[in-house]
Amino acid sequence: MKQIEFPDASSWEELSRRPQMDFSGLRDKVSAIMDEVKKRGDAALAEFALRFDGAAPAQLRVSDAEFAEAETLVLPELKAAIGLAISNVHAFHAAQARTEAPVETRPGVKCWRKGVAIDRVGLYIPGGTAPLFSTLIMLGVPAKIAACQQIVLCTPPNKQGKVHPAILYTAKALGLTQVFKTGGAQAIAAMTYGTASIPQVDKLFGPGNQWVTMAKLLAQQQGTAIDMPAGPSEVLVIADSSAQPAFVAADLLSQAEHGIDSQVVLLSDDRALLTAVQQEIAAQLPLLPRRELAEKALAGSLSILLPDLATAMAFSNHYAPEHLILALADADHWAERVRNAGSVFIGHLTPESAGDYASGTNHTLPTAASARAYSGVSLDSFLKQITFQRIDARGLMEIGPAVEIMADAEELHAHARAVTLRLLSLTQEPPTA
Repeated sequence: MKQIEFPDASSWEELSRRPQMDFSGLRDKVSAIMDEVKKRGDAALAEFALRFDGAAPAQLRVSDAEFAEAETLVLPELKAAIGLAISNVHAFHAAQARTEAPVETRPGVKCWRKGVAIDRVGLYIPGGTAPLFSTLIMLGVPAKIAACQQIVLCTPPNKQGKVHPAILYTAKALGLTQVFKTGGAQAIAAMTYGTASIPQVDKLFGPGNQWVTMAKLLAQQQGTAIDMPAGPSEVLVIADSSAQPAFVAADLLSQAEHGIDSQVVLLSDDRALLTAVQQEIAAQLPLLPRRELAEKALAGSLSILLPDLATAMAFSNHYAPEHLILALADADHWAERVRNAGSVFIGHLTPESAGDYASGTNHTLPTAASARAYSGVSLDSFLKQITFQRIDARGLMEIGPAVEIMADAEELHAHARAVTLRLLSLTQEPPTA
Protein backbone atom coordinates (compact mmCIF):
# COMPACT_ATOMS: atom_id res chain seq x y z
CA MET A 1 0.00 0.00 0.00
CA LYS A 2 1.17 3.52 -0.74
CA GLN A 3 1.91 5.34 2.51
CA ILE A 4 0.95 9.00 2.74
CA GLU A 5 1.22 11.33 5.72
CA PHE A 6 -0.94 14.37 6.45
CA PRO A 7 -2.11 15.10 2.90
CA ASP A 8 -3.48 18.60 2.33
CA ALA A 9 -7.20 18.79 1.65
CA SER A 10 -6.42 20.13 -1.80
CA SER A 11 -5.01 16.70 -2.71
CA TRP A 12 -8.04 14.70 -1.54
CA GLU A 13 -9.73 14.71 -4.93
CA GLU A 14 -6.69 13.16 -6.55
CA LEU A 15 -6.28 10.63 -3.73
CA SER A 16 -9.95 9.67 -4.09
CA ARG A 17 -9.62 8.90 -7.78
CA ARG A 18 -10.41 5.25 -8.52
CA PRO A 19 -8.74 3.04 -11.12
CA GLN A 20 -10.61 3.68 -14.34
CA MET A 21 -12.15 0.93 -16.45
CA ASP A 22 -10.65 0.88 -19.92
CA PHE A 23 -13.66 0.99 -22.21
CA SER A 24 -11.62 1.89 -25.30
CA GLY A 25 -12.92 -0.18 -28.18
CA LEU A 26 -15.22 -2.13 -25.88
CA ARG A 27 -18.43 -0.30 -26.70
CA ASP A 28 -18.36 -1.37 -30.35
CA LYS A 29 -17.55 -4.99 -29.48
CA VAL A 30 -20.34 -5.24 -26.91
CA SER A 31 -22.78 -3.46 -29.20
CA ALA A 32 -22.00 -6.02 -31.92
CA ILE A 33 -22.72 -8.89 -29.51
CA MET A 34 -26.01 -7.34 -28.45
CA ASP A 35 -27.05 -6.77 -32.06
CA GLU A 36 -26.38 -10.42 -32.90
CA VAL A 37 -28.50 -11.60 -29.98
CA LYS A 38 -31.25 -9.18 -30.95
CA LYS A 39 -31.25 -10.53 -34.53
CA ARG A 40 -30.61 -14.24 -34.03
CA GLY A 41 -31.61 -14.94 -30.43
CA ASP A 42 -30.78 -18.41 -29.09
CA ALA A 43 -28.58 -19.29 -32.09
CA ALA A 44 -26.31 -16.33 -31.31
CA LEU A 45 -26.21 -17.32 -27.63
CA ALA A 46 -24.99 -20.81 -28.61
CA GLU A 47 -22.22 -19.37 -30.77
CA PHE A 48 -21.08 -16.98 -28.06
CA ALA A 49 -21.13 -19.80 -25.48
CA LEU A 50 -18.71 -21.78 -27.64
CA ARG A 51 -16.49 -18.75 -28.17
CA PHE A 52 -16.39 -17.37 -24.62
CA ASP A 53 -17.30 -20.26 -22.31
CA GLY A 54 -15.80 -23.15 -24.25
CA ALA A 55 -19.10 -25.06 -24.44
CA ALA A 56 -22.59 -24.62 -25.81
CA PRO A 57 -25.20 -26.13 -23.46
CA ALA A 58 -27.59 -28.62 -25.06
CA GLN A 59 -30.41 -26.51 -23.66
CA LEU A 60 -30.32 -23.00 -22.26
CA ARG A 61 -32.79 -23.47 -19.44
CA VAL A 62 -31.66 -25.38 -16.36
CA SER A 63 -33.67 -28.59 -16.05
CA ASP A 64 -35.26 -30.16 -12.99
CA ALA A 65 -32.62 -32.90 -13.19
CA GLU A 66 -29.84 -30.31 -13.01
CA PHE A 67 -31.42 -28.71 -9.95
CA ALA A 68 -31.69 -32.12 -8.32
CA GLU A 69 -28.07 -32.98 -9.14
CA ALA A 70 -26.85 -29.66 -7.71
CA GLU A 71 -28.61 -30.37 -4.42
CA THR A 72 -26.60 -33.58 -4.00
CA LEU A 73 -23.32 -31.75 -4.66
CA VAL A 74 -23.67 -28.99 -2.07
CA LEU A 75 -22.29 -29.88 1.36
CA PRO A 76 -24.74 -29.84 4.30
CA GLU A 77 -22.80 -27.12 6.12
CA LEU A 78 -22.97 -24.86 3.06
CA LYS A 79 -26.71 -25.53 2.74
CA ALA A 80 -27.16 -24.50 6.37
CA ALA A 81 -25.08 -21.35 5.84
CA ILE A 82 -27.10 -20.42 2.76
CA GLY A 83 -30.31 -20.98 4.71
CA LEU A 84 -29.10 -18.70 7.51
CA ALA A 85 -28.13 -15.99 5.05
CA ILE A 86 -31.47 -16.18 3.22
CA SER A 87 -33.32 -15.92 6.53
CA ASN A 88 -31.39 -12.85 7.67
CA VAL A 89 -31.52 -11.07 4.33
CA HIS A 90 -35.26 -11.77 4.17
CA ALA A 91 -35.85 -10.38 7.67
CA PHE A 92 -33.95 -7.16 6.90
CA HIS A 93 -35.59 -6.54 3.53
CA ALA A 94 -39.11 -7.54 4.57
CA ALA A 95 -38.94 -4.83 7.22
CA GLN A 96 -38.52 -2.27 4.41
CA ALA A 97 -42.07 -2.88 3.14
CA ARG A 98 -44.37 -0.01 4.01
CA THR A 99 -47.82 1.38 3.30
CA GLU A 100 -48.13 5.15 3.14
CA ALA A 101 -51.33 6.76 4.39
CA PRO A 102 -53.10 9.22 2.07
CA VAL A 103 -52.28 12.89 2.71
CA GLU A 104 -55.07 15.48 2.48
CA THR A 105 -53.11 18.44 1.14
CA ARG A 106 -56.28 20.58 1.13
CA PRO A 107 -59.84 19.70 2.12
CA GLY A 108 -61.10 17.45 -0.64
CA VAL A 109 -57.63 16.83 -2.16
CA LYS A 110 -56.09 13.47 -1.27
CA CYS A 111 -52.70 12.25 -2.51
CA TRP A 112 -50.85 9.02 -1.82
CA ARG A 113 -48.15 6.67 -3.05
CA LYS A 114 -48.18 2.92 -3.55
CA GLY A 115 -45.21 0.66 -4.17
CA VAL A 116 -45.91 -1.72 -7.05
CA ALA A 117 -43.55 -4.52 -8.05
CA ILE A 118 -41.63 -4.25 -11.31
CA ASP A 119 -43.25 -6.89 -13.50
CA ARG A 120 -40.14 -8.52 -15.02
CA VAL A 121 -36.65 -8.44 -13.53
CA GLY A 122 -33.44 -10.05 -14.75
CA LEU A 123 -30.69 -11.18 -12.38
CA TYR A 124 -27.16 -11.68 -13.67
CA ILE A 125 -24.89 -13.80 -11.49
CA PRO A 126 -21.22 -14.15 -12.52
CA GLY A 127 -19.69 -17.61 -12.40
CA GLY A 128 -16.14 -16.95 -13.61
CA THR A 129 -13.37 -16.43 -11.07
CA ALA A 130 -15.91 -16.83 -8.25
CA PRO A 131 -19.46 -18.29 -8.32
CA LEU A 132 -21.30 -15.47 -6.57
CA PHE A 133 -24.25 -17.36 -5.10
CA SER A 134 -24.25 -14.79 -2.28
CA THR A 135 -25.20 -12.11 -4.82
CA LEU A 136 -28.10 -14.29 -5.89
CA ILE A 137 -29.35 -14.17 -2.29
CA MET A 138 -28.99 -10.37 -2.23
CA LEU A 139 -31.01 -9.97 -5.43
CA GLY A 140 -33.40 -12.92 -5.29
CA VAL A 141 -34.69 -12.29 -1.77
CA PRO A 142 -35.97 -8.71 -2.31
CA ALA A 143 -37.28 -9.66 -5.76
CA LYS A 144 -39.41 -12.38 -4.16
CA ILE A 145 -40.57 -10.11 -1.31
CA ALA A 146 -41.57 -7.45 -3.86
CA ALA A 147 -43.56 -10.18 -5.68
CA CYS A 148 -42.18 -9.43 -9.14
CA GLN A 149 -44.27 -11.42 -11.62
CA GLN A 150 -41.27 -12.83 -13.47
CA ILE A 151 -37.71 -13.31 -12.19
CA VAL A 152 -35.20 -14.41 -14.81
CA LEU A 153 -31.72 -15.59 -13.83
CA CYS A 154 -28.78 -15.82 -16.24
CA THR A 155 -25.40 -17.22 -15.24
CA PRO A 156 -22.53 -18.58 -17.35
CA PRO A 157 -21.91 -22.33 -17.61
CA ASN A 158 -18.53 -24.04 -17.18
CA LYS A 159 -16.74 -25.89 -19.97
CA GLN A 160 -18.96 -28.89 -19.32
CA GLY A 161 -22.03 -26.74 -19.97
CA LYS A 162 -23.11 -26.80 -16.32
CA VAL A 163 -23.85 -24.12 -13.72
CA HIS A 164 -22.04 -24.14 -10.37
CA PRO A 165 -24.12 -26.28 -7.97
CA ALA A 166 -24.13 -23.63 -5.20
CA ILE A 167 -25.80 -21.17 -7.58
CA LEU A 168 -28.44 -23.72 -8.58
CA TYR A 169 -29.04 -24.80 -4.99
CA THR A 170 -29.50 -21.17 -3.92
CA ALA A 171 -31.85 -20.47 -6.84
CA LYS A 172 -34.03 -23.42 -5.87
CA ALA A 173 -33.99 -22.40 -2.21
CA LEU A 174 -35.29 -18.98 -3.30
CA GLY A 175 -37.98 -20.50 -5.52
CA LEU A 176 -36.39 -19.28 -8.75
CA THR A 177 -37.06 -21.65 -11.64
CA GLN A 178 -36.30 -19.59 -14.75
CA VAL A 179 -32.53 -20.12 -14.75
CA PHE A 180 -30.56 -19.94 -18.01
CA LYS A 181 -27.03 -21.01 -18.87
CA THR A 182 -25.61 -17.96 -20.58
CA GLY A 183 -23.16 -15.31 -19.45
CA GLY A 184 -21.38 -12.13 -20.39
CA ALA A 185 -22.73 -9.34 -22.57
CA GLN A 186 -24.81 -11.88 -24.49
CA ALA A 187 -26.80 -12.72 -21.35
CA ILE A 188 -27.56 -9.04 -20.78
CA ALA A 189 -28.64 -8.77 -24.42
CA ALA A 190 -30.90 -11.81 -24.09
CA MET A 191 -32.72 -10.31 -21.11
CA THR A 192 -32.86 -6.89 -22.77
CA TYR A 193 -34.45 -8.05 -26.04
CA GLY A 194 -35.80 -11.49 -25.20
CA THR A 195 -35.16 -14.68 -27.21
CA ALA A 196 -37.19 -17.80 -27.93
CA SER A 197 -35.94 -19.24 -24.61
CA ILE A 198 -35.19 -16.23 -22.42
CA PRO A 199 -37.90 -13.69 -21.53
CA GLN A 200 -37.41 -9.96 -21.95
CA VAL A 201 -37.21 -8.03 -18.66
CA ASP A 202 -37.89 -4.48 -17.50
CA LYS A 203 -34.91 -4.05 -15.15
CA LEU A 204 -31.48 -5.69 -14.90
CA PHE A 205 -29.58 -6.44 -11.71
CA GLY A 206 -26.20 -7.88 -10.89
CA PRO A 207 -22.44 -7.34 -11.14
CA GLY A 208 -20.04 -8.42 -13.86
CA ASN A 209 -16.86 -7.66 -15.74
CA GLN A 210 -16.29 -4.76 -18.13
CA TRP A 211 -18.26 -6.50 -20.89
CA VAL A 212 -21.28 -6.98 -18.65
CA THR A 213 -21.02 -3.42 -17.31
CA MET A 214 -20.91 -1.99 -20.83
CA ALA A 215 -23.82 -4.19 -21.91
CA LYS A 216 -25.92 -2.92 -19.00
CA LEU A 217 -25.11 0.68 -19.89
CA LEU A 218 -26.15 0.05 -23.50
CA ALA A 219 -29.33 -1.70 -22.33
CA GLN A 220 -30.17 1.32 -20.19
CA GLN A 221 -29.83 3.59 -23.20
CA GLN A 222 -32.36 1.40 -25.01
CA GLY A 223 -34.99 1.62 -22.28
CA THR A 224 -34.19 -1.27 -19.95
CA ALA A 225 -33.57 -0.04 -16.41
CA ILE A 226 -30.51 -1.19 -14.44
CA ASP A 227 -29.70 -1.34 -10.74
CA MET A 228 -26.56 0.80 -10.96
CA PRO A 229 -23.32 1.06 -12.97
CA ALA A 230 -21.04 -1.39 -11.16
CA GLY A 231 -17.34 -0.72 -10.62
CA PRO A 232 -14.50 -2.51 -8.84
CA SER A 233 -15.11 -3.37 -5.18
CA GLU A 234 -13.68 -1.05 -2.51
CA VAL A 235 -13.33 -0.65 1.24
CA LEU A 236 -12.19 2.22 3.44
CA VAL A 237 -11.19 1.52 7.05
CA ILE A 238 -10.87 4.20 9.72
CA ALA A 239 -8.88 2.78 12.63
CA ASP A 240 -7.47 4.20 15.85
CA SER A 241 -5.06 2.83 18.46
CA SER A 242 -7.78 0.54 19.85
CA ALA A 243 -8.00 -1.43 16.60
CA GLN A 244 -6.60 -4.95 16.22
CA PRO A 245 -4.01 -4.80 13.39
CA ALA A 246 -4.75 -8.42 12.40
CA PHE A 247 -8.47 -7.64 12.04
CA VAL A 248 -7.82 -4.52 9.97
CA ALA A 249 -5.36 -6.32 7.70
CA ALA A 250 -7.84 -9.14 7.11
CA ASP A 251 -10.57 -6.62 6.23
CA LEU A 252 -8.31 -4.88 3.73
CA LEU A 253 -7.25 -8.17 2.14
CA SER A 254 -10.88 -9.35 1.91
CA GLN A 255 -11.52 -6.57 -0.60
CA ALA A 256 -8.13 -6.74 -2.30
CA GLU A 257 -8.70 -10.39 -3.23
CA HIS A 258 -11.71 -9.45 -5.38
CA GLY A 259 -9.46 -8.32 -8.22
CA ILE A 260 -6.49 -6.26 -9.29
CA ASP A 261 -8.60 -3.10 -9.68
CA SER A 262 -10.16 -3.32 -6.20
CA GLN A 263 -9.54 -0.24 -4.08
CA VAL A 264 -8.39 -0.45 -0.46
CA VAL A 265 -7.88 2.57 1.81
CA LEU A 266 -6.75 2.72 5.45
CA LEU A 267 -7.00 5.94 7.47
CA SER A 268 -5.67 6.44 10.99
CA ASP A 269 -4.42 9.08 13.39
CA ASP A 270 -1.97 6.54 14.85
CA ARG A 271 1.33 5.93 13.04
CA ALA A 272 2.09 2.78 15.03
CA LEU A 273 -1.24 1.25 14.02
CA LEU A 274 -0.55 1.86 10.33
CA THR A 275 2.85 0.19 10.66
CA ALA A 276 1.41 -2.79 12.51
CA VAL A 277 -1.29 -3.26 9.86
CA GLN A 278 1.32 -3.25 7.09
CA GLN A 279 3.20 -5.96 8.97
CA GLU A 280 0.02 -8.01 9.35
CA ILE A 281 -0.75 -7.68 5.65
CA ALA A 282 2.72 -9.00 4.85
CA ALA A 283 2.10 -11.96 7.17
CA GLN A 284 -1.42 -12.79 5.92
CA LEU A 285 -0.99 -12.19 2.20
CA PRO A 286 1.06 -15.36 1.48
CA LEU A 287 -1.73 -17.46 3.01
CA LEU A 288 -4.30 -16.42 0.40
CA PRO A 289 -5.00 -18.58 -2.68
CA ARG A 290 -5.77 -15.33 -4.54
CA ARG A 291 -2.67 -13.58 -3.22
CA GLU A 292 -1.46 -12.46 -6.65
CA LEU A 293 -4.71 -10.58 -7.29
CA ALA A 294 -4.66 -9.09 -3.79
CA GLU A 295 -1.03 -8.02 -4.10
CA LYS A 296 -1.72 -6.13 -7.32
CA ALA A 297 -4.75 -4.42 -5.80
CA LEU A 298 -2.74 -3.38 -2.75
CA ALA A 299 -0.08 -1.81 -4.99
CA GLY A 300 -2.60 0.82 -6.01
CA SER A 301 -4.17 1.27 -2.58
CA LEU A 302 -3.55 3.80 0.19
CA SER A 303 -2.49 3.91 3.83
CA ILE A 304 -2.91 7.49 5.09
CA LEU A 305 -1.85 9.09 8.38
CA LEU A 306 -4.09 11.99 9.34
CA PRO A 307 -3.92 14.42 12.28
CA ASP A 308 -7.18 13.32 13.95
CA LEU A 309 -10.31 11.24 13.48
CA ALA A 310 -12.41 14.25 12.48
CA THR A 311 -10.14 14.73 9.49
CA ALA A 312 -10.31 11.02 8.73
CA MET A 313 -14.11 11.16 8.71
CA ALA A 314 -14.05 14.24 6.46
CA PHE A 315 -11.77 12.39 4.04
CA SER A 316 -14.05 9.33 4.10
CA ASN A 317 -17.13 11.43 3.36
CA HIS A 318 -15.27 12.95 0.42
CA TYR A 319 -14.12 9.54 -0.81
CA ALA A 320 -17.64 8.01 -0.43
CA PRO A 321 -16.60 4.36 -0.13
CA GLU A 322 -18.69 1.36 -1.09
CA HIS A 323 -17.84 -0.22 2.29
CA LEU A 324 -16.79 1.78 5.36
CA ILE A 325 -15.38 0.03 8.45
CA LEU A 326 -15.13 2.02 11.70
CA ALA A 327 -12.51 0.18 13.75
CA LEU A 328 -12.69 2.77 16.51
CA ALA A 329 -13.04 2.90 20.29
CA ASP A 330 -16.07 5.20 19.95
CA ALA A 331 -17.37 3.80 16.69
CA ASP A 332 -21.04 4.62 17.36
CA HIS A 333 -20.20 8.29 17.81
CA TRP A 334 -18.36 8.45 14.50
CA ALA A 335 -21.04 6.43 12.70
CA GLU A 336 -23.43 9.33 13.29
CA ARG A 337 -21.11 11.54 11.23
CA VAL A 338 -21.12 9.34 8.13
CA ARG A 339 -22.66 11.17 5.18
CA ASN A 340 -21.41 9.23 2.16
CA ALA A 341 -21.00 5.44 2.16
CA GLY A 342 -22.70 2.42 0.67
CA SER A 343 -22.69 0.32 3.85
CA VAL A 344 -21.11 0.97 7.27
CA PHE A 345 -19.58 -1.62 9.62
CA ILE A 346 -19.37 -0.40 13.21
CA GLY A 347 -16.85 -1.61 15.78
CA HIS A 348 -14.04 -4.12 16.04
CA LEU A 349 -16.23 -7.23 15.73
CA THR A 350 -18.10 -6.19 12.57
CA PRO A 351 -16.17 -7.36 9.49
CA GLU A 352 -17.26 -6.25 6.06
CA SER A 353 -17.52 -9.90 5.00
CA ALA A 354 -20.49 -10.30 7.38
CA GLY A 355 -22.43 -7.88 5.21
CA ASP A 356 -21.26 -9.68 2.10
CA TYR A 357 -22.93 -12.88 3.24
CA ALA A 358 -25.18 -13.18 6.23
CA SER A 359 -25.83 -10.18 8.49
CA GLY A 360 -28.91 -9.27 6.46
CA THR A 361 -27.93 -6.04 4.68
CA ASN A 362 -27.51 -6.01 0.91
CA HIS A 363 -24.04 -6.21 -0.57
CA THR A 364 -24.97 -4.76 -3.98
CA LEU A 365 -23.68 -1.25 -3.35
CA PRO A 366 -22.62 1.96 -5.15
CA THR A 367 -18.94 2.23 -6.06
CA ALA A 368 -16.56 4.83 -7.50
CA ALA A 369 -17.87 7.63 -5.24
CA SER A 370 -21.46 7.19 -6.46
CA ALA A 371 -22.37 6.66 -2.78
CA ARG A 372 -22.47 10.46 -2.66
CA ALA A 373 -25.83 10.25 -4.41
CA TYR A 374 -26.90 6.59 -4.74
CA SER A 375 -28.06 3.86 -2.37
CA GLY A 376 -27.42 0.14 -2.53
CA VAL A 377 -29.98 -2.41 -3.68
CA SER A 378 -32.99 -2.71 -1.38
CA LEU A 379 -36.62 -3.77 -1.57
CA ASP A 380 -37.34 -0.40 -3.19
CA SER A 381 -35.07 -1.36 -6.09
CA PHE A 382 -37.69 -3.91 -7.17
CA LEU A 383 -40.64 -1.54 -6.81
CA LYS A 384 -41.81 1.55 -8.58
CA GLN A 385 -43.67 4.13 -6.52
CA ILE A 386 -46.90 5.18 -8.21
CA THR A 387 -48.62 8.36 -7.02
CA PHE A 388 -52.40 8.64 -6.83
CA GLN A 389 -54.73 11.57 -6.22
CA ARG A 390 -58.46 12.01 -5.84
CA ILE A 391 -60.14 15.44 -5.88
CA ASP A 392 -63.77 16.09 -4.96
CA ALA A 393 -65.85 19.21 -5.60
CA ARG A 394 -64.59 21.04 -2.53
CA GLY A 395 -61.00 20.12 -3.37
CA LEU A 396 -61.28 21.39 -6.95
CA MET A 397 -62.66 24.72 -5.72
CA GLU A 398 -59.79 24.87 -3.19
CA ILE A 399 -56.93 24.44 -5.70
CA GLY A 400 -58.57 25.01 -9.10
CA PRO A 401 -58.08 28.80 -9.27
CA ALA A 402 -54.37 28.44 -8.42
CA VAL A 403 -53.97 25.85 -11.18
CA GLU A 404 -55.69 28.17 -13.69
CA ILE A 405 -53.44 31.09 -12.79
CA MET A 406 -50.24 29.03 -12.97
CA ALA A 407 -51.18 27.34 -16.26
CA ASP A 408 -52.04 30.69 -17.89
CA ALA A 409 -48.73 32.14 -16.65
CA GLU A 410 -46.92 29.31 -18.43
CA GLU A 411 -49.09 29.88 -21.51
CA LEU A 412 -50.46 26.35 -21.29
CA HIS A 413 -54.04 27.36 -21.78
CA ALA A 414 -55.45 23.88 -22.36
CA HIS A 415 -54.19 22.98 -18.90
CA ALA A 416 -56.15 25.90 -17.46
CA ARG A 417 -59.25 25.05 -19.48
CA ALA A 418 -59.27 21.46 -18.11
CA VAL A 419 -59.86 23.03 -14.69
CA THR A 420 -62.10 25.90 -15.81
CA LEU A 421 -64.65 23.60 -17.44
CA ARG A 422 -64.90 21.50 -14.31
CA LEU A 423 -65.30 24.55 -12.06
CA LEU A 424 -68.05 25.88 -14.30
CA SER A 425 -69.83 22.55 -14.10
CA LEU A 426 -69.86 22.89 -10.31
CA THR A 427 -71.13 26.48 -10.19
CA GLN A 428 -73.79 26.41 -12.91
CA GLU A 429 -77.26 25.58 -11.74
CA PRO A 430 -78.85 22.54 -13.44
CA PRO A 431 -81.63 23.47 -15.91
CA THR A 432 -85.21 23.40 -14.60
CA ALA A 433 -87.92 21.33 -16.23
